[in-house]
Amino acid sequence: MNVQADQLLQMTQSILMAWGMGASDAAITAGLLVETDLRAIDSHGVSMLPMYEKMVQQGTLNMRPSRTYVRDLPAMALIDADQGLGHPIAREAMLLACKKAQQNGIAAVGVRNSHHFGATGLYAEMASDLGLIGFVTSSTSVPGVIPTNGSTPLLGTNPIAFAAPNRRNNSFLLDMSTSTVAVNKIKVYEFNDKQLPQGWVVDAQGRAVQDASVALKLCHEQSGGGILPLGGNTETGGHKGYGLAVMVQILSSALTGGSFSPTRNSQADKNVAHNIGHFFLAIDPTVFRDLDDFENDVDDVLSVLKKSLPANLNRPVQVAGDPERAAKALRVTNGIPMSEALLVQLRSIADNAGVEYSLGI
Repeated sequence: MNVQADQLLQMTQSILMAWGMGASDAAITAGLLVETDLRAIDSHGVSMLPMYEKMVQQGTLNMRPSRTYVRDLPAMALIDADQGLGHPIAREAMLLACKKAQQNGIAAVGVRNSHHFGATGLYAEMASDLGLIGFVTSSTSVPGVIPTNGSTPLLGTNPIAFAAPNRRNNSFLLDMSTSTVAVNKIKVYEFNDKQLPQGWVVDAQGRAVQDASVALKLCHEQSGGGILPLGGNTETGGHKGYGLAVMVQILSSALTGGSFSPTRNSQADKNVAHNIGHFFLAIDPTVFRDLDDFENDVDDVLSVLKKSLPANLNRPVQVAGDPERAAKALRVTNGIPMSEALLVQLRSIADNAGVEYSLGI
């Protein structure tokens, strides 16, 4: 069924508030979740609500956090998110980095003691919307990714996002995991009862796993087998994705005081807060050169790439951000397609929260 964005937004916000989240944070979070679905990043939109509900029930997610500025200097800040959901604090941190960069040329803001914050690219784009370069990384809670030459998952999907403004094209918006696929995308395949492509997930012996349910179990049990790093095995460049994942872990958590999931899990004898770390960097191009000149040069790069001859005339060359914008144009008009399995879960979540289920009504 296709669901209209305004219906989904209203119901999601009501669920978050029923869980105890303040109205302002609920509006920000619901807006980011639905925007993610509009861009066809279905793995990080409202399909995350079942996981959030579980964390609320476990008591590991603080719906009324008191965020603390641990450090606040002219070109940097460190914020403790008080175990809150990541969306509101990520938005606050990125906008703070942008404000400081506008004053100082460059600025970095770190966040610790946070939770999942959705699609990384949305925060990098906040910088490009202001004429700045944005760079964002985040650690994750599930160590479902196998290090190169390993058999046990130890790293998260550890995403990276980068955005840059320009004049004639839309902003360049790269949003990627450092693994072949995000855990939540495997969940979307399970929702839709689809087999996984080969090369995404392997078992402890390195054999391909294409059953999405089995793959999810491997990721969450963390005993053997899991997702491959970006690039796959060593022969196809997987060591590069592995290196990027470690870089993200260092920037997002070692630098901010966030946790490393295998260490956290081995020390915990019960459910604990995820203590995810985020890193936000903003750069003002005008400290290097005139903004028009910079944006025109970015435009030239993107225009040359997009006008290049495609190998398949039915699949034109695109740049990062184009597929999501095209999907949004369709979904704003036609609605957001959702599987029956997800709709059943959303109805249950609404019922549990005492919120009217309004999708499709």
